[in-house]
Amino acid sequence: MDKIKITGGAPLNGMIEIGGAKNAALPLIAASILSEEKLVLSNVPHLADITTMANLLVHLGVDFCIDGCAANSGHIGRVLSFKADNIQTTKAPYDIVRKMRASIIVLGPLLARFGEASVSLPGGCAIGQRPIDLHLKAFEKMGAKILLEDGYVQASAPKGGLKGGVIDFPKVSVGATENAVLAATLAKGKTIIKNAACEPEVTDLVNCLNKMGAKIKGGGTGTLTVEGVKKLNAVEHSIVPDRIEAGTYAVAAAITGGDIELRGINADIMKSTLSVLKKCGAKIELGENTIRVSMKKGKIKPVNITTKPYPGFATDMQAQMCALLAVANGESKITENIFENRYMHVPELMRMGANISTDGSVAIIKGVKKLKGAEVMATDLRASVSLVLAALIAEGESVINRVYHIDRGYERIEEKLATCGANIERVKGSA
Repeated sequence: MDKIKITGGAPLNGMIEIGGAKNAALPLIAASILSEEKLVLSNVPHLADITTMANLLVHLGVDFCIDGCAANSGHIGRVLSFKADNIQTTKAPYDIVRKMRASIIVLGPLLARFGEASVSLPGGCAIGQRPIDLHLKAFEKMGAKILLEDGYVQASAPKGGLKGGVIDFPKVSVGATENAVLAATLAKGKTIIKNAACEPEVTDLVNCLNKMGAKIKGGGTGTLTVEGVKKLNAVEHSIVPDRIEAGTYAVAAAITGGDIELRGINADIMKSTLSVLKKCGAKIELGENTIRVSMKKGKIKPVNITTKPYPGFATDMQAQMCALLAVANGESKITENIFENRYMHVPELMRMGANISTDGSVAIIKGVKKLKGAEVMATDLRASVSLVLAALIAEGESVINRVYHIDRGYERIEEKLATCGANIERVKGSA
């Protein structure tokens, strides 16, 4: 397996281009199953999770093509096309689905269009149970029959297909909202989804589906109303920028006492992250689709953070802030309200000298003057990038193992950081 080596201490200065959002791209790719006509997606990031999802659709029989790049900067802004006019199977197998929990997102489109689907129970990051019961209960509200058998979700629609219904989620779930919207798009009649997720990635999916001919109202609100249609049309759609990638590099600027301009990102979709960084002492300057983040070295102020559904502070930024606050001038508190097991980065940060204690959903972080380089291990996507951030300011060399987690959500991270002055390199592992 590949490793990343970092020698810390250099402030990061420069410009980083922000790619398309992985969390928007995955459900958008799944949306191609709903139509016989071509869906062309641009600004698609080159990530392991995107490859996994594309491989899954190819297995189902979707015609997949890389149409090129929208920009001349490596893989940034790839253009992918999908055409699902010759689906061969409605079974998503274990050997693909186990690699990524988001694979469950194909269940709704397959069920809606073909009246049946068999999807292996998903794998992915080990950050809590993340049960799919909310997805399944949503399909049952539309008349589907669900069986869990031999490690697979076996779903079938009643004769005549899915029917509209009222879905009232007991808690906000991004994945369940997306799966319900995808299924409801072709269901007969009206579906009302209450307590729906409001994340920009969900809104991006709604916008794309409406361009394809769906009738969905309420995008960006807690209630979505979907009038089912008989078919969807061909469309081209550019994926929303990745607010979590942008937030991560904003933290990189702050933690190193640097100055980084983030390009291709709208500040409106990451207000909570920017607000917390301001409280930490960072200077934020906004331009047209640019955000400049700077901070004087050693001037990080402690803050208290509680993760919440959008527009609250994103759980996907919690680990990064944990690294930043580990070197703040005082004591901070983080309360994790989304996932019950998302502090696996804490023991690794403590190996580098951080002073952090956890009690259930709460982490108390007592800032230290410096971190020291160490050999650490990534446990999930965001935890792994928090170790990269910590290594950027640690004294000496750090080695981060199992970086395939990083490759699931960050495109060419070592190249982007190196262009801003980081002493970082990827060490290829044996095959």
